[in-house]
Amino acid sequence: IKASRRALWDLAWSKSLLESDVVFVFTSHRKKSFLFSALYAAFIFGGRHLMKQREKFELRKPLVLWSLGLALFSIFGAVRTGAYMLYVLMTKGLKQSVCDQSFYNGPVSKFWAYAFVLSKAPELGDTIFIILRKQKLIFLHWYHHITVLLYSWYSYKDMVAGGGWFMTMNYGVHAVMYSYYALRAAGFRVSRKFAMFITLTQITQMVMGCVVNYLVFAWMQQGQCPSHVQNIIWSSLMYLSYFVLFCRFFFEAYISKSKKAAKAD
Repeated sequence: IKASRRALWDLAWSKSLLESDVVFVFTSHRKKSFLFSALYAAFIFGGRHLMKQREKFELRKPLVLWSLGLALFSIFGAVRTGAYMLYVLMTKGLKQSVCDQSFYNGPVSKFWAYAFVLSKAPELGDTIFIILRKQKLIFLHWYHHITVLLYSWYSYKDMVAGGGWFMTMNYGVHAVMYSYYALRAAGFRVSRKFAMFITLTQITQMVMGCVVNYLVFAWMQQGQCPSHVQNIIWSSLMYLSYFVLFCRFFFEAYISKSKKAAKAD
């Protein structure tokens, strides 16, 4: 009985949130993602310039709350989308899990698809903390934020194949990543190996993203996967660029530093 009540509550909650004009944001206003990206880039360069002559802000408590909020959001998203994708995979097979568009309009999954795309705008706030706390801002960080925002907002309307796996993987990685950030911000000592593990999961995500794109392209030729060649190309280029950048980051942050430390000893 409790399970059925919960299912009904989930259904009513999702419908009340989505069966209105909210999807209109991404059909008629998706060009605003370019405006957000431009403002974001301007803030990065302008903010870093302004902070050169100022003392850094501590912002520990706001950062804990920010990271914890995104961690909880990502955990819920990973559980809900992961359960859905696993169900489709086990009952209908790999091809259906990749090609089926029901992820975008299912009773519950559609909310988490919408929430995922919408979240890419507020996630830009990560960079505010980096700049105000005068931490090192690498190219990978802001490049990743901008490109994911643009791609997500433009692909959502077309309900392209593979999106279910893309979102589920991202939710899962972010659940671990933001939990780590929250612990660090709260002052907990976390093993360096855990940070290495997170980067390895990000690299794995990029490899799997390329695999999903290959499957979408192969099955699209058979008329079984609804997508566009242009979308697959852009998505593949993004994943490949992320793969290269994350591999480079892993080498510089962990392997290279370990070698230097060993030489110093």
